[in-house]
Amino acid sequence: MFIFRWFSLAFLFFIISQYVPGIDVASFYVALVLAFFWGIINVTLKPILIFLTLPITILTLGLFTFVINGFLFWFLSTFIKGFYVESFFSAFLGALLLSLGSAIINYFLKKSQEDTYKSKDRKDFLR
Repeated sequence: MFIFRWFSLAFLFFIISQYVPGIDVASFYVALVLAFFWGIINVTLKPILIFLTLPITILTLGLFTFVINGFLFWFLSTFIKGFYVESFFSAFLGALLLSLGSAIINYFLKKSQEDTYKSKDRKDFLR
C-alpha cells in the first residue's frame, strides 16, 4: 500500500508539472524523489509550521494551511535538482492540485480497504 501511494503521489507531481505553468519536473525519477521528500516534510516540518501559524490559521478558518502547503511545495524546489517552481503562485496552485489529487486517491484507497475488511468479516461470519 505504501508503494502504491508513493507512486501515485509521484504520478501527481509529474502530471501537475505538465499542466501548471511555472512548474517543471525533469523526469519520473525526480517525481519519485519529490514524493518521498514531500512525505518527509509533511511529517516533520508541516506540523511545526501549522503550530507556529495557528493564530492566523484560526482567523482564516484553516485556509492558511494552503499557503503553508504552497510554501513547502516551493521549498522542495530549492534543494531538489530537476524540480523547478517559477513563482509562489505556481507553487500555491501546484500544492492545491496535489492536495486535491491526494485526497481523491486516499478516499478510493480507504474505500477499497474498507470493502476488503467488510468482505472478510462476512466470510468469517458465514463460517
